[in-house]
Amino acid sequence: MHMMDWNGYRDQVLQGVSEIGHISPDITRGYATIGGAGKKTNHLDEKTRELIAAACAITLRCDGCISVHTKAALAAGATREELAEALGVAIGLNAGAALVYSTRAMDAYAAAAE
Repeated sequence: MHMMDWNGYRDQVLQGVSEIGHISPDITRGYATIGGAGKKTNHLDEKTRELIAAACAITLRCDGCISVHTKAALAAGATREELAEALGVAIGLNAGAALVYSTRAMDAYAAAAE
């Protein structure tokens, strides 16, 4: 049993994006331009781009992005182990960012204590 119906959820998200595209095509066209820019330079292959996108998706806590980009990573040939490794990088980055931002809280405390 899965946490949620990822396939159904992804279909709903894509339908919602399509509806936004009908109302304001420039929004989705602009998004597609940004998303497709890496394909034009082709410095990274599709699998690598999708693994990066999946890792970014967990840092953003975006279920729609998680669903779309993990499926795309699978379609591009990513293995479960490659996905886990990419997610491990994101987990490490999140911990590192929390540590760095903790110094800001310590600094704010010191300023408040003056």
